[in-house]
Amino acid sequence: MERLKRLAERVWFGIAQYALKFGVVGLIGFGIDIALFNLLRLGVFGHDHALQSPIGAKAVSVSVAIVFNWIGNRYWTFREHRRKNFVLELVEYVVVSLGGMGIALLCLYISHYVLGYDTLLADNIASNVIGLGLGTLFRFALYRYWVYGHHRKDGLASAARVEEAQRTIFEEPPSRTGTVREPTDRPSLG
Repeated sequence: MERLKRLAERVWFGIAQYALKFGVVGLIGFGIDIALFNLLRLGVFGHDHALQSPIGAKAVSVSVAIVFNWIGNRYWTFREHRRKNFVLELVEYVVVSLGGMGIALLCLYISHYVLGYDTLLADNIASNVIGLGLGTLFRFALYRYWVYGHHRKDGLASAARVEEAQRTIFEEPPSRTGTVREPTDRPSLG
């Protein structure tokens, strides 16, 4: 039973709490993305321009959501792991985000231009359900283990943390003293 409790604590502190916070930030970013995408597609900001096309609207809406999500993830989700070199962190974050956006755009492109599903509903399903789902999995993994990975310190890897990360998929967050916390140092889940 103690072993199961330690495993549950390790899963919670290793990944679940990050996933929940990431989800909250992502849902707000998702709202920004969908609202702006649909406003652009419906021509609220003008008609007959590149930003009204499916690809143009999605590129703008995702770019605005990326900026919001970086701020939310930097200062809330991964606040213990943000780096002093925020420019490098932002560059890495944008690279990963663009990869996620590329996944959503590819799904939208295939649906709209290859398969011929050209309604607003079809565009939303392709980009905001299928593309977003696949892109979210991609982004979470790379944000958690690359951009905000425990082994990172101002863009330079700490040998001890890299070795520890290689031993386990659920990385332990460092304590305030800089050492790895043991599961017994954490509050109980039950």
